[in-house]
Amino acid sequence: MATVHLYRGRRWLGWYNSPGSYTVAKKFGQLANSRFWDGLFPGPNLTPAEAFGLDGKPGPRYWGVFSGTDMTAGHLAYLVVQKANEVEEKVEVTGRETTPLSVTIVDVGGMTIQDSDPAPKMSTHHALLATIPITFSLAACALSAASGDWLAFALILVGIFSSGISCFVIGSARLAFASVKDPAPGAPPADGVLLLRNDVVIVRGAEKDINPITKGKFVLEMVGGPEFRRIGFCSLLLLAQFLLQLLLIPQATTFGQLMFLASLAVSWAYNSFLSSLEQERIQVELLWKALGNPRICKFGLKSRAAQAVFICLVLRDGVQNQSVDFKPKKVLQCFVSNDTRVWDTWRDKVVEEIQSNRRVKSFELDSSDLQGFGKDE
Repeated sequence: MATVHLYRGRRWLGWYNSPGSYTVAKKFGQLANSRFWDGLFPGPNLTPAEAFGLDGKPGPRYWGVFSGTDMTAGHLAYLVVQKANEVEEKVEVTGRETTPLSVTIVDVGGMTIQDSDPAPKMSTHHALLATIPITFSLAACALSAASGDWLAFALILVGIFSSGISCFVIGSARLAFASVKDPAPGAPPADGVLLLRNDVVIVRGAEKDINPITKGKFVLEMVGGPEFRRIGFCSLLLLAQFLLQLLLIPQATTFGQLMFLASLAVSWAYNSFLSSLEQERIQVELLWKALGNPRICKFGLKSRAAQAVFICLVLRDGVQNQSVDFKPKKVLQCFVSNDTRVWDTWRDKVVEEIQSNRRVKSFELDSSDLQGFGKDE
C-alpha cells in the first residue's frame, strides 16, 4: 500500500484478499484527523507524504557558497545524497593519504521542477504482476462457492472488496512536488555543497534549479483534507475485514479454509515482492527523471586538505560572471578549520594559486612560504 502512488495504474490493481489489513488500518487510519478517528486510530497526525514515507527524512546541511544560504535541506536533498552514495568513483585523486573522502558533482539544469508539478511514476510492469493474486483470489472465491462453503466465499470476497476499495481511494491522491514558486530576481548562482560527515555533494546550477532540491519536497494531494474522512472509512473497512475473517474463518469447512489461506499466501508473496523494491531507490529514480537525469560524477580524495582544494577549484570553475563574489578562503576554512599559523599560511597559498591565471598550480608550501616557522610548527 505504501508504494501505490509510485506506480502508474497501481490504484486499480488492489482487488485481492490481502493479509495485513489490521496493520494497514492502524498506520493509515492516523491520517484521519478528528476526535472520532483519533480515538479509533491513536497516534500522531502525520501529513500524507510523511505517512507514506515520501517526506520526513532529515536532509544534509546545505551551504550556498555564492548566495550565503546556510540551512538544513529536506527530503529531496536526502535522496540526492542517496544517489551520490550509489555512484562509483570515477577518478581517484592521488596524494598524501589520511582519510578516504569523496566529492560528488551534480550539474542540475536539464529540467526545472516547478511548484505543483506532478511527479513522474514508475512503469506498470511491476504493478501488472498484481493480476496473479487477483486471479488467485477470484479463483479461490469461486472454488469455495462451488464446494458449497458460502462462508469462506463471503470472507474472501470481503477481503477482495475492502482491499480494492482502499487501494483505489488511497491511490487516487496526486503525487506532486512542492517548491519555491518564484526565485528572487537577480539572485546569484545557487552553487553550493551538501555537507556530510566525510563526503561532500556539490550541486551546480541556477537558483530555480537548485531550490527544488534544497527547499522542495514530495506532497500527496488528497481530497477531503485536513480531516481525510475517506481514509478513515477505508481504515475502518480494513479493520472490519480483519475482525470478521479472524472470528468467522474457523467456522468454514476445511476446503474453504485452505482456499482462504492459499489466497492470503499468494497475496503475501506479491506484497513481499513489492516491499523488496526499495522505496527510497524508487523515489531517487523518480526525482532524477524529474530533474532531466542530470550529470553526476564522483571523485575520490585521500585527505581533507585535498578535498577542500578540489571543492574550491570546482566551484571556481563554475563562475562565469566576474561580478560573482567567490571567497575561496571561506570555503577552505569550512573544511580545514585548523586555527594555526601554518594552516593560515597554507590557506593563503591556496587562495593565491586559485586566483592566479597560471595553468599549472602548486598548493604545496615551499621553503620561502615557511620562513620564520620552527620545526615543531
